[in-house]
Amino acid sequence: IALLPWLEYPAVLGSDVAGEVAAVGNAVERFKVGDRVLGQAVGTTVNEPGQGAFQHHTIVPDHMAAPIPDDMAYEDAAVLPLGLGAAASGLYGRTQLALAPPSHAPTARPEVVLIWGGSSSVGCNAIQLATASGYGCLAIASSRNAGLLKALGAGEVLDHASPTLVEDVVEALRGRLLAGTLHATGSMEDCFAVVARCDGSRRVAATLTPPESRPAGIEATHISGTSLKDDDVGPMIYRDFLPQALASRTFVPAPPAKVVGHGLAMLQPALEALKAGVSASKVVVTLP
Repeated sequence: IALLPWLEYPAVLGSDVAGEVAAVGNAVERFKVGDRVLGQAVGTTVNEPGQGAFQHHTIVPDHMAAPIPDDMAYEDAAVLPLGLGAAASGLYGRTQLALAPPSHAPTARPEVVLIWGGSSSVGCNAIQLATASGYGCLAIASSRNAGLLKALGAGEVLDHASPTLVEDVVEALRGRLLAGTLHATGSMEDCFAVVARCDGSRRVAATLTPPESRPAGIEATHISGTSLKDDDVGPMIYRDFLPQALASRTFVPAPPAKVVGHGLAMLQPALEALKAGVSASKVVVTLP
């Protein structure tokens, strides 16, 4: 709770849920009891324990939820919401990169989106969204995850461990225009150094608070992973784009789920596993 000082006890944390609808509000028309859905819980943003994910029943706003295909496992669907929400907020938010929205039949655009930390949860979703918006996509990640990211739509993946990474990325982007850059994880200093030397947008949307010290001309903003609950990005993603994209398999749950246990008692071991570090996977706990 020290990291979220505005929360009051009792507090229920957690953002990612997938399961069966148990009840709907009087004004809800999109869903009915028994529907299979995923949802992005916002309890830690609005200080409402009933809207936290780490419990058996979670209240989710209907514009922050989407139906899932009958053959999609709940543990797979659960990897999506917060990573998807953060990626969408960074790419499409009016105060962020403000890119063209995703489409089920995208038209190719000449610009490139740079995704720094492509194998993270936010990165995997950002690659798929940027591709669905018609942009080329260059991702920075571990070379061992290059196959996964190319399958998600990245045109090129450069190794974050390269001693010449900045030069590698600058060269890969030579002659191309940046539409914007999303920094999910990794060296923000290297990311800024690249953007400062490339043509096109100098805007960087970052999941962590950007440092005040950065190259001249770089405009960096901090992504709030739940800001889409209050703007048009939420309905654009969860209502207009995701249901059909999941049904057609043009958007897939990524990174893969890493199920660490069953039941609420496994949440603490799951958090410890996350703290120990994961790569190209999302820690998941299943519930009865």
